[in-house]
Amino acid sequence: MNKTAQSVWENCLLFIKDNIQDQAYKTWFEPIKSVELTDNALYIQVPSKFFYEWLEEHYVKLLKVALTKELGKNAKLLYKIKMENTYGNKQPFTEQLPSAHRSPVKPQDVDVPLQNKNPELKNPFIIPGIRNVKIESQLNANYSFDNFLEGDSNRLARSAGMAVANKPGGTSFNPLLIFGGVGLGKTHLAHAIGVEIKDKYPEKTVLYISAEIFTQQYIESVKKNTRNDFIHFYQLIDVLIIDDVQFLSGKTGTQDVFFHIFNYLHQNGKQVILTSDKAPVDMQDIEQRLLSRFKWGLSAELHQPDYETRISILKNILYRDGVEVPEEILEYVARNIKSNVRELEGAIISLIAQSSFNKKEVTLELAKQVVEKFVKNVKREISIDYIQKVVSDYFQLDLDILQSKTRKRHVVQARQLAMFFAKKYTKASLANIGSQIGDRDHATVLHACKTVDNLVSTDKQFKKFVDDINKKLSL
Repeated sequence: MNKTAQSVWENCLLFIKDNIQDQAYKTWFEPIKSVELTDNALYIQVPSKFFYEWLEEHYVKLLKVALTKELGKNAKLLYKIKMENTYGNKQPFTEQLPSAHRSPVKPQDVDVPLQNKNPELKNPFIIPGIRNVKIESQLNANYSFDNFLEGDSNRLARSAGMAVANKPGGTSFNPLLIFGGVGLGKTHLAHAIGVEIKDKYPEKTVLYISAEIFTQQYIESVKKNTRNDFIHFYQLIDVLIIDDVQFLSGKTGTQDVFFHIFNYLHQNGKQVILTSDKAPVDMQDIEQRLLSRFKWGLSAELHQPDYETRISILKNILYRDGVEVPEEILEYVARNIKSNVRELEGAIISLIAQSSFNKKEVTLELAKQVVEKFVKNVKREISIDYIQKVVSDYFQLDLDILQSKTRKRHVVQARQLAMFFAKKYTKASLANIGSQIGDRDHATVLHACKTVDNLVSTDKQFKKFVDDINKKLSL
């Protein structure tokens, strides 16, 4: 017997009715109508946006189980919301939205070992009770593997992330370090691993935190003389996810405490996941003992997405928002925005917003206008490492020579130019610039910038160097 939307939904309702109270069933499920069944996707019609949001918040897991029983593990649920038209047209219109199939990540209860002499353990996030600490995972349930699309640019990192999620602490990928440029999905993938672990192992305590917040918490613990409590708290975690670990650069105390926490977690079979904007070999001002531990597991790089992956990402965003756009417009956006996923998402969302707010049809002309403005307004982030590479290539020097202690005139000038452009194009402090370019101090960087300014106005050849390198960095 062929399945129809009606028969599939009726079977789902029988299962749902057995699992919730009668009043809730009558309120939230009786008004729903099945509309369409295509492949493994069931479309249901609900009376309002509020109705859709309530179902997604309170009954999404129940709906997922019911639908999976009927249509298999690849089942999809889509809502059609009948909206009264507010634009003056006589007919109501229908908005279409997919189910996220995911409820928010719940807080985690952790029992604190009683041998701790201080009866009240200080939680860096909240003040806990005496025995039971409630830990918010800080995970964003919307960042899942389902919407982290696989492509050649991210296959290794995504596969390693899935392996870790299936067996946290039990693979050779410990720690798992995910690194790559801005907007390529490092944070998304880190959250996705955490969310997947909570789905598969609800009893495990997962914590996501940025290196910046971790540092602030450590400083606070030193001020209040609760450093031991800080360490004990992090030793309770089964899966620790530290985002932007490069921010530990130069912070000796924080690196020291993280070293001890890392050792404890690793030795006890707990999982550590790190993200960074650079590979361990390129990290500056991080202690060697920490860098060597970062290399124990797997370092997986995220690259810029290729054309096919960019098309898939755009289609996924549109599906998620229930919007349809002609293929030629998708291809135009994908061809013209190549740098990273974040910019790609920003462009398509801007396009949809322009169309929606100005009540214009999504046309190729509108796409060209949005993309042109968007690309012009996006400032490419330039790193100190990239500046050093450009300067080294321009003067045909090895990077090691640029950073060396040699006082040869042409090398000194190249080094001073690198410092000058690092100050111009990055937000790094003078001390940070000096430490990354040959381990110099801030006074050397200041002197370099003044020297470049003086030579530009007195030396034509030197001015040409500055103009040429500036062009390369501005492309």
